[in-house]
Amino acid sequence: MRILIMGVGKMGTWLADELCLNHEVGVFDKSAERLKYVFNCQRFTSMDEIGPFAPEILINAVNLRSTKAAFREVLPLLPRGCILADIASVKNSLRKFYLNSPFPFVSTHPMFGPTFVRFSELQTQNAIIIKESAEKGKIFFYELFNKLGLKIHEYSFAEHDATIAYSLAVPFASTLVFASCMKKQRAPGTTFQKHLHLARGLLSEDHYLLTEILLSPHAADQISEIKESLGGLLELLRNCDSDGLLAYLQAARHNIDLQTLTGA
Repeated sequence: MRILIMGVGKMGTWLADELCLNHEVGVFDKSAERLKYVFNCQRFTSMDEIGPFAPEILINAVNLRSTKAAFREVLPLLPRGCILADIASVKNSLRKFYLNSPFPFVSTHPMFGPTFVRFSELQTQNAIIIKESAEKGKIFFYELFNKLGLKIHEYSFAEHDATIAYSLAVPFASTLVFASCMKKQRAPGTTFQKHLHLARGLLSEDHYLLTEILLSPHAADQISEIKESLGGLLELLRNCDSDGLLAYLQAARHNIDLQTLTGA
C-alpha cells in the first residue's frame, strides 16, 4: 500500500519505521531538519510533491492542534478514495470533520507515547480503533497493531473521549497537582522519586496536548471526583480519624483490586 505520513515527530517517525519495510511510504514535514532522521521512505517538504505520490492512505501525525488544519491543506491533493487516518488522543470535533469529508476515514489512538514507552517493547500496550471507521482502514490498523502485539479496543467517537477523560485526564490532573506543590527541596524517598519521574515525563509532553485532554468534555466531571475524594481525606486527617482513614485506605485498595488488610 502507498502510505503518506504527515508530521515526523516521534510518533510519525515510529510509524514510518514500522511501515516502510512492507509498504511504499512517503513522509511529509515542512521541516527538512526533521526529515533527516527518517529512512527507507520518500521525503517531501512541499505540498506539490504529494499529488504525484498519490497515497492510498494518509496518516496524519502532526500535533493535535494542527490535525484538522493539516487535513484541510492536503485534501485537494489527494486521489479519490484515499483513506484519511489520524492517531489523535482527543477526537472531539474530528467526527464532524470526517462526516463532512468526501473521503473514507479510520480514526485510531495508540494508547502510549514516546515519554514512557520503548517502541521495541509494546506487547503490554493498548490501541483504540474507532467503530465508525471505514472497514478497509480498520483492517489496515488491525493488521499493524496485531503485528506489534498491542491489545486492540473498538470504541465509538463518544466512548473514546469518555474513556480518555478517565484514563488520561485523571492521572494527568493528579500528577499536575503533585507538580504544583513541589518545592526546591531534596526528598530522597523512592515513592517521591517515582512521582517526580512521572511529573517530569508528563510536563515534557506538548502543552497543547495536555490542554486538549484536560479540556475534553468529560474531564471536569472526572477531576471533580478527585477534588471530592481529596476533601474527604483532608477532613479525616484534620480530625485525626484513624478508623475513617483505615476505611478510606481499604476502599482505595478495593478500587485497584488489592486485597484488603485486616491487621493493625
